[in-house]
Amino acid sequence: MDPMGGERGTTERVLTLLGLLQQRQVWTGPELADRLGVTPRTVRRDVERLRTLGYPVHASQGVGGGYQLGPGQHLPPLLLDDEEAIATAVSLLAGAGGEVAGAGEAALRALTKLDQVLPLRLRHDVRALAGSVESFGGGRTPVDPDVLMTLARACRDQVEAGFGYPSGNEVRRRRVEPYRLVASDRRWYLFAYDLDRDDWRSFRADRMTEVAARTWHFRPRPAPDAATHVQEGVASRVYQHQARFLVHAPADTVRAQVPASAAVVRPRGSKRCEVLSGAGSLDYVLMHMVLLGHDFEVLDPPELVGRCRALAERLLSAAAAAE
Repeated sequence: MDPMGGERGTTERVLTLLGLLQQRQVWTGPELADRLGVTPRTVRRDVERLRTLGYPVHASQGVGGGYQLGPGQHLPPLLLDDEEAIATAVSLLAGAGGEVAGAGEAALRALTKLDQVLPLRLRHDVRALAGSVESFGGGRTPVDPDVLMTLARACRDQVEAGFGYPSGNEVRRRRVEPYRLVASDRRWYLFAYDLDRDDWRSFRADRMTEVAARTWHFRPRPAPDAATHVQEGVASRVYQHQARFLVHAPADTVRAQVPASAAVVRPRGSKRCEVLSGAGSLDYVLMHMVLLGHDFEVLDPPELVGRCRALAERLLSAAAAAE
């Protein structure tokens, strides 16, 4: 007699079976039947139900044989118990600030999915454990995980968000339609439509205060590429002077020499690339281009050509004085 009668009982039993199969390599039929409180025949039926759902459950006979959950062509839903869910969430929170390229974005996307199904009773434990995790060395500017999660939820749910943000010598309240979270090599940015300025803007997450998601839903607008927009702003638009160069070297070579937050590098064929950068001084940008060690041409602004000539004369004068 099956102690878990009815459709709900069957569903709960099949999920419990899936959890057991994920816990260890091989289970015998009698072991599973004993753990579930059912007959081996019911175990066989439940295994078939899992196979129908896309889980590759293999069965083998003889000594050492039994049921085994194997890898498949697709990634089916993963079943986690409370302790596993908490550990996974804390690890993802730590990974969101990691230094591996692309890992931060992937960790935050996974964390947002987990947050959608994480029971409220576990969120306090996740927050408490996350607060005890620290790191040393380089990496991104620290950001409160709750801030990232609030913004990630708002992007996911397409609801307006509000936060305090520095503007000159004061902090002003901003209302935005959040579109994407973008991670650079040093910081997290929110790419959003600023409702008060009627334009797309990027905001540093570490500068935000009193971040809150609203209940007002919005219809997404046609948007520029988030990563490109943020990178161009960080590397160029925020500075007093912007400059463009045609560099006689492959784009991949130059990207390996220049941090993504310092310049935008676009390929111009296989042997040349365009570099867009900014700084408070044109001479500063020019010196950085010289130090790359490649031949280059000035594309913009025109006055930078004169700065090149002045710098060349200064260097020649220094070399002549040393002879």
